[in-house]
Amino acid sequence: MSREPLSLDRALASFTERWSPRIVTAVNDYDVRVAKVEGEHVWHVHDHTDEFFLVLDGELHIALREPSGERTVVLRKGSVFTVPRGTEHKPYAPAPTAILLFEPTGTLTVGDRHDEVPDHVDTTTGHALG
Repeated sequence: MSREPLSLDRALASFTERWSPRIVTAVNDYDVRVAKVEGEHVWHVHDHTDEFFLVLDGELHIALREPSGERTVVLRKGSVFTVPRGTEHKPYAPAPTAILLFEPTGTLTVGDRHDEVPDHVDTTTGHALG
């Protein structure tokens, strides 16, 4: 990892793929990833870790299947939300959106269990920043 400051705007400008996060830095055993998202992701679960979202630009909806039923949270620019481990969830962005994710190194974007992955979703543990 670089020991110099990194512009998130520059990092986001370096790629165009949707739902294909780039690792911008690491903190202990966690990756800090940025991603461009639009449309639907996939229902999935991270069995052993929470998943942190920060909306840098745009709007992200996260559908959640909780013991009390289904609900959707809406995150606007500057909003943060953590999906608790073991919670089935499905992110959706109605328009182009930029997000920052914080999760353990090696965590798959589609979790430990998931529905069929559509072609536009990259199953990855994050790509190195170009």
